[in-house]
Amino acid sequence: MEDEATTLAHAIGARVRHERTTRGWTLDQLSAAAGVSRRMLVNVEQGEANPSVGTLLRLAESLGLGLPALVEPPRTQTTRITRNGDGAVLWRGASGGSGVLVSVTQHPDVIELWEWRLEPGERHASEAHRDGTRELLHVHEGRLTVEVEGATLDLNTGDSLAFHGDLPHAYATTGSSPTRFSLAVYEPRVGEPRRTEHHRA
Repeated sequence: MEDEATTLAHAIGARVRHERTTRGWTLDQLSAAAGVSRRMLVNVEQGEANPSVGTLLRLAESLGLGLPALVEPPRTQTTRITRNGDGAVLWRGASGGSGVLVSVTQHPDVIELWEWRLEPGERHASEAHRDGTRELLHVHEGRLTVEVEGATLDLNTGDSLAFHGDLPHAYATTGSSPTRFSLAVYEPRVGEPRRTEHHRA
């Protein structure tokens, strides 16, 4: 698992560095555009950091890319299979939970498919995404609490939820058992300037 995380970190770092240098940007320019410290950016490009999903989202958006572009090589084929266990683990909880990006479409209108597992007591918070972002989730196991701009929604196994991802939101376990859920994120017009002042987590 550690080797997989290291391989992913190096792949992300190489892609960020490639996209930055292709644009003729300095480290300081990308740091300022993304709101990420120069030290963190250097660590990311060298594959030495374990950046949060929020940091990756800020970098991707500043470079005019979707998150998938940082974790996968460009592709032209019309189909792609992601085998079980081959998804990109982009979040790990303190108790062993994970957020895995298992499938994506290409920009400009990006759809991401995630598999999440939250251990008891774990919570993942996100600031508002790009204007127009929508999210769909389905609880496969356990109980899940979703917070959307201050509202708290309790879901049980088999429940599903559609909500605006361009509002602050969070996912948390409810109860003493792990929670598993799938999440689809639709993000329109990736690469275009943002129309709101929202920032991601």
